[in-house]
Amino acid sequence: MKAKNKFQQQIVEASKTLPAISKTQAQWGYDNAIEHIGRRTDKGTITCTKCGHSWQGTGYLVDTLTDCICPNCKAKLTVKTTKQRVFNGSYYMTVVTTHKGYQVLRTVMIKSVGKVGKRCEYTHSEVMQRWIAPSGKHCTFAKLRQTMGTMYYDSWIFHTDMELRQENDVYNRIFTGEVYPRLKLIPEIKRTGFKNSFYGQKPLDMFRILLTDSRAETLLKTGYTNLLERIMDMGWKKIENYWQSIRICIRNGYKIEDATLWCDYIDNLRFFGKDLYNAKYVCPTNLHAEHDRYMRKKAKADAQAELEKQLEKEAEYREAKAKFFGLVFSDGLISVRVLESVADIVLEGKLMHHCVGSYHSKTDSLILSACIDGQRIETIEVSLYQLKVVQSRGVCNKNTEHHSRIINLVESNIPLIEERLAA
Repeated sequence: MKAKNKFQQQIVEASKTLPAISKTQAQWGYDNAIEHIGRRTDKGTITCTKCGHSWQGTGYLVDTLTDCICPNCKAKLTVKTTKQRVFNGSYYMTVVTTHKGYQVLRTVMIKSVGKVGKRCEYTHSEVMQRWIAPSGKHCTFAKLRQTMGTMYYDSWIFHTDMELRQENDVYNRIFTGEVYPRLKLIPEIKRTGFKNSFYGQKPLDMFRILLTDSRAETLLKTGYTNLLERIMDMGWKKIENYWQSIRICIRNGYKIEDATLWCDYIDNLRFFGKDLYNAKYVCPTNLHAEHDRYMRKKAKADAQAELEKQLEKEAEYREAKAKFFGLVFSDGLISVRVLESVADIVLEGKLMHHCVGSYHSKTDSLILSACIDGQRIETIEVSLYQLKVVQSRGVCNKNTEHHSRIINLVESNIPLIEERLAA
């Protein structure tokens, strides 16, 4: 792709003098970015696939070992009991550096071939670069990818050149891998208070937010890093929902121990119309207690809203099922009646602790309640299309001792339902 603007032209020129990944950086990746396997036999012999050293373990039947340290090369190994002798792997590492005033994120793919009894062999190839300007603008250099005949979005064509590419979300999904610990930062990022921790974020996302939004810098410098991480996980635009409350916390020196809990709590305060500029609300002494209290209030409000939403369908339900209203039949012990309103059905579901409360919208169903001496025992659903009992459920969907008798009673009175259906 040809550079389309001055910014891209400058990056293309700068890329020509970017030095190659050094041997030191590559060796660090070989040592730290790869999952080395400790191949264990059925008899317990463990072989390090990094250096080829073997030693005797205790056997897979009694040994619960899942990882260990090779006594020869000191590599951390993931132990696997298998007859496999060759272990191939592909891994990523990221080198954070600077060049010509730009922040550069260099993605390197490392391939390893470990064979039992031999030293592991490594190769590496730089596959992508993300160039970030002090303004936060960025562009991507990458090798070509195989896009036909594969399900993998990172099937790199390694012999191709690193060139300027059209921005594509695929590049954002490339795994960061291990980050080379010697980070070089442009002054603009250093001034934000960044201290070499990405807080679970991709380096490109972290740097661009720090360079383009002073609020991220504020969170870093005031120590609200868990809140920074939480909001970035949700999507940075959500900062608008919390920023004024965050400012109140900073002003009052309020420490947010649990960012997820605090954000949920603020969302509930907003729902109930509380003053989000008031430290009394946004800086609770006991966050857990206040969060739980408002969650209970929110659950009740949601339940009431759902009930009101269902009750809005009362007229629709009456029009569809009014012909069955007043229908009651009994065998002397058990009495069965048609539920005549949405409110009745919702109440039935609540008292019986099952899901019939939403069945009022089922056009094919007629809902009845079976009682003994006025006490609900089971709820019955009759299919108006098939004219038979679909289900009959007691409390918490359990059948009662009267289950069969209830079904027989209803099915023996199906002709009464059929008459009204035809009316």
